[in-house]
Amino acid sequence: MTPAINLLKKHKYDFKIHKYDHDPACTNFGDEAVEKLGLDSKQVYKTLLVELSPKELVVCVLPVCNQLSLKEVATIFGAKKSSMASRDEAQKVTGYLLGGISPLGQKKLLRTVLDETVKNFSTIFISGGKRGLDIEVKPKDLEVLLKAKIGKITA
Repeated sequence: MTPAINLLKKHKYDFKIHKYDHDPACTNFGDEAVEKLGLDSKQVYKTLLVELSPKELVVCVLPVCNQLSLKEVATIFGAKKSSMASRDEAQKVTGYLLGGISPLGQKKLLRTVLDETVKNFSTIFISGGKRGLDIEVKPKDLEVLLKAKIGKITA
């Protein structure tokens, strides 16, 4: 079990686990999940870490088919600017490997924003905490568990 799954179990939320064989040569992790699980790319969400100034990291959860707007992220969190966190920093802070970063069960609960498109679905798919593992969860449960904001963070 991953920390993400353990957290959902601990709080008794309903969720489904979806596993697939991860291709080690693949670096487009979200697209791989969409393809191998036969899902709609609008319903599969990626987890990105963004650095606000000064040196605060936040978590952004958005559809794999969309691009993150750093300007929108800065606005939502009241920062002057934002930039993508480095791969090493993202892995160190979350405790997960790139391609398996879940918004759930990270080492520390960071401020989080879910893209407003979560409102379009009764369930969404997020990383389960390792490559080849997605979790289907209700957006409202994710919002509550992460104390997340909901807003427009896509370009």
